[in-house]
Amino acid sequence: MNSSRRKFIAQLSALGATTGLAGIASASDRTEKSPKENPSSFTVSILQTTDVHCQIHPHDELFWENGKSVFRKTGGYAHLKTFVEKLRKESEHSFLIDTGDMFQGSELSVKTTGEAIVPLLNEMGYELYLPGNWEVVYYKKAMQHLLGSLHAPKICANMYHDSGNGKKGELIFPPYHIWTVNGVKIGFLGYTDHLVPIRQSPNYSKGIIYTQPEENLAHYVDVLRNQEKCVFVAIIAHLGLSQQLHLANLPACEGVDYILGGDTHERVRKPIQSTYAKVVEPGAFGSFVGKLELRIENGKVVSDHYELLEVDAVKNAPSKKMTELIAQNEQPFQEDIYQIAGYSTVPLYRYFVIENPIDTMILNAISWQVPEVDIVLSNGFRFCPPRTTPDQTGNIPITHGFIYDMLPVDSTIRTGKVTGTQISTWLEKELNNVFAEDASKRFGGWVIKFKGMEVEFNAFGEEGKRVQKALVHGKPLDMEKVYTICACERDGDPDDMLCRFKGVMETENTAYTLHEAMKNYLAKNSPVTPIPLKSAVALDAPATLLTQVHGVDYEFR
Repeated sequence: MNSSRRKFIAQLSALGATTGLAGIASASDRTEKSPKENPSSFTVSILQTTDVHCQIHPHDELFWENGKSVFRKTGGYAHLKTFVEKLRKESEHSFLIDTGDMFQGSELSVKTTGEAIVPLLNEMGYELYLPGNWEVVYYKKAMQHLLGSLHAPKICANMYHDSGNGKKGELIFPPYHIWTVNGVKIGFLGYTDHLVPIRQSPNYSKGIIYTQPEENLAHYVDVLRNQEKCVFVAIIAHLGLSQQLHLANLPACEGVDYILGGDTHERVRKPIQSTYAKVVEPGAFGSFVGKLELRIENGKVVSDHYELLEVDAVKNAPSKKMTELIAQNEQPFQEDIYQIAGYSTVPLYRYFVIENPIDTMILNAISWQVPEVDIVLSNGFRFCPPRTTPDQTGNIPITHGFIYDMLPVDSTIRTGKVTGTQISTWLEKELNNVFAEDASKRFGGWVIKFKGMEVEFNAFGEEGKRVQKALVHGKPLDMEKVYTICACERDGDPDDMLCRFKGVMETENTAYTLHEAMKNYLAKNSPVTPIPLKSAVALDAPATLLTQVHGVDYEFR
């Protein structure tokens, strides 16, 4: 080598040390002399959480064992952090993802418009995110700010900017992400719930256009498989288990290996094999971590193994740093969060598809606050972990924070009038949203809740003919009669809509919000005993039905 060339290389090395070019050289060096870092046989672990709903502390969790409910302490970000770190230490290579509903579900999140949750998620060390159906709860701009404040990438292939007049603009987030391990590529393609504008208050997602996954799924699978040369393709989804199973059976899904799902809080312990992909979903509230382990040999995935792992809050000591972060962010709001509004004599939970104590308590509170209506309605929400642990009084405390857990959006209570015919049509539609034979037609929520009306139905009966009996205060539903109803007002709904009930007459907002009604009710009636009244009874399914999914090898437990 001549002296001028040696001098040039020396200058280049010096320049690289200050500009980052040295990184290029060192990367080349690693490739040449580190065969042990590029083995032909290795294992990777994809770790997934979803639907944590801002449940930052350990909580009571319901398990269905031997035909009855059993409660254990699970979750909490400090305990989850410890649990994930253990899994990482046991894995050759790990990749941690969260598939949505990170910023809705607690008083702390509401009071800080999600800001208090950001440092906790960053401390968890996630490597990829997908926005869930509730990420829009503080509207589009806040969603972009919150997700943009997270350190890891975000993907979603079916959320577009509205460029005006309902026309699709650019994608809000990149459609996919590639994780490269030892030269082997694993592709992640993201899809969130395209029904957000219907399921959530319409104004939340204003400025966003959602499309069905199958509109561009085949295109991006082709990109990942044939252009990017990914050996494994996973959809990370927030569609709900029914919709994810439907997607996995569509030809557009050919080339996808797994759908790592979310939204419906289902606990899939054994992957559900569909026509084109396996489907899983890892529960909710930070109570579980899904672990997908892939064995790779000579650049190919030769086996996969999936486990649903329980985050036991007793067996996993809290992370010190995460504990400090939680305390720091919660401290300004702590007094109100832990203020007791009242007590329950029975465990409070929201897991059964048809009726639950939490929803019964909400209906009782609204009915007590607005007694002049015939029928009280409440949405079939899924979020809110159980509360079953008594304090020194022997009863279960209901704090202001727990009221936010049950009802994060403090909507105004609205009244209106509808005919019996309208009620009948609405009931059939709502039941089909839950139990439709076609999985693609199932919404993410449970059966709508009501008080003042008693309904018997066939959950798995013919569409439009499920209701077998409907009574209003003990009398048969009169198709010609006008009834007064009451439900929460949704931001952006037209004046004549209540609880997805169209054409409601003489709607009027009351002077009360949901939280005010709950606090007033508990102040006067505590302790309460919200045992479901069997207002809704399925003739072909048990009252303890825990999932709307049927026809596949799956059991919620």
